[in-house]
Amino acid sequence: MMEQLRCHADERQLAQCVYCGGATETRDHIPSKVLLDEPYPSNLPVVPACETCNKGFSLDEEYLACLVDCAVTGSTSANGAHREKVSGILARKPALASMLADARREANGRVAFAIAPDRVEHVVLKLARGHAAYELSEPQLGEPSSLLCLPLESLSPDVRERFETPPSPSTWPEVGSRAMQRLAATFPAGADWILVQAGRYRYMTAVSDAVVVRMVLSEYLACEVTWY
Repeated sequence: MMEQLRCHADERQLAQCVYCGGATETRDHIPSKVLLDEPYPSNLPVVPACETCNKGFSLDEEYLACLVDCAVTGSTSANGAHREKVSGILARKPALASMLADARREANGRVAFAIAPDRVEHVVLKLARGHAAYELSEPQLGEPSSLLCLPLESLSPDVRERFETPPSPSTWPEVGSRAMQRLAATFPAGADWILVQAGRYRYMTAVSDAVVVRMVLSEYLACEVTWY
């Protein structure tokens, strides 16, 4: 279970929607609950968000959750060996299940999916912005310098090792931020992975030459978003 820390950074940094910079009528869970299993961790992070952004990711979040689980299980059937939450979505939304079935490819005994990259990136960028705001107290409203999403199994051993290894910090995060507190506790080793739910979601944040956020969904999809 992830350790929940109190933020001691300048609260004005989080006085706006962390996704668009607008008003903050609501709070949004980071990571999205659809990516996790019940019972949820009791200390899920929340970030300020406007109502439009809070609701605007839902369909793409369901798509990504189902896509990842279908890739893990190899099945697009609601009766497949899916997470309970994904089975429910596929059963309620036959159009989504049909879309994923049409995207399924099988060759040489391996299953792959043709993805909708804009929908995947929409959610991954949302998650990265949420983690940057929550951990680093540095909202990243601009477009990222890079955004990468690949199956963990597709990474070469060297690339996998670099991905799993926290970047060496070249500067301290925002004073009083959760990231600074974590770094102080582990210095000089640097940042480390934060486990939200075993087998479902982990992430790390770091400030090196850039702001870096890495995430792993269901120990299948590796994501990295960078702002220089």
